[in-house]
Amino acid sequence: MKGAPAAADRCPMTRTCTLVGIISDTHGLLRPEAAEALRGCDVIVHAGDVGTPAVLAGLREIAPTVAVRGNNDKGVWAGTLPETAVVEAGGASLYVLHNLNALDLDPAAAGFQAVIAGHSHRPGIENRQGVLFVNPGSAGPRRFTLPVAVARLRVRRAKRVEAEVVELPRLDQR
Repeated sequence: MKGAPAAADRCPMTRTCTLVGIISDTHGLLRPEAAEALRGCDVIVHAGDVGTPAVLAGLREIAPTVAVRGNNDKGVWAGTLPETAVVEAGGASLYVLHNLNALDLDPAAAGFQAVIAGHSHRPGIENRQGVLFVNPGSAGPRRFTLPVAVARLRVRRAKRVEAEVVELPRLDQR
């Protein structure tokens, strides 16, 4: 699925699910297409390499935002970002870090339903021992031939999580 969430993609008004927008590796660029794809989310998670505080300000205009520090986030503003975060959404626990190689816990044993990480710029979704691992890819400046993308995660009743990668349209070569 591409672009902004259609009405059928959003959680119904009965609140049977929570919609989490996931973005990473913006490197100082909040594309309008990325912002549009995250509209309607209950919360946004930025998995690091934010680039500038303006990116977080833009995301916070859409929904409450949780961000972690990436390896390229430098300066005083970035020092306020944690290296990891735990996000509670719709009864599910989500563990957030920038580089999956730094994961130092067993997410299934710790009770997490999903692990969210960026860093590689490669979008992907994988189920490992009942835990959903989500990498939204990079929503920042285009890198090589990798897609520019974000992800959306739905938390349904009984802490059931499902995710999708949303590849952004190629409006330019930024």
